[in-house]
Amino acid sequence: NGPRADEVLFIDAREIYNTVDRAHRDWTPEQIEFLANIVRLWRGEEPEYQAGSSEMIEDRFADGTYSDVAGLCGVATVAQIEMQGWSLNPGRYVAVSRDEVSDADFQSRMQALQAELLALNASSSELEEKVRAATSEAIAGA
Repeated sequence: NGPRADEVLFIDAREIYNTVDRAHRDWTPEQIEFLANIVRLWRGEEPEYQAGSSEMIEDRFADGTYSDVAGLCGVATVAQIEMQGWSLNPGRYVAVSRDEVSDADFQSRMQALQAELLALNASSSELEEKVRAATSEAIAGA
């Protein structure tokens, strides 16, 4: 019930964390408050700024109201989620930021890189054989 009964807010927080070590991440109180404030804005509530997240909010929600932000947050309806096979992966609903690539672009780039790797491996084998031959000649001539 309510104005958002058919909606789900997705937040992709992959860029909002601190790296502790290779396998662990954590969030500062400011970052946690920022993420909570996204939810508050989506609900139409006033943000809280006790932990100092006001600048983070103002940078992304200048008018103080919720809107989808590429690479950070997006809203999907239940019907949209059903169309995605009930996947709850935020990447499916949060618009891609300009720095990210689509799956098709990624596949195309990977194929090009794979072809380049095969060519480099072949070239490496040829060079290795030339070095081996030159070394054999040098040893035989010595």
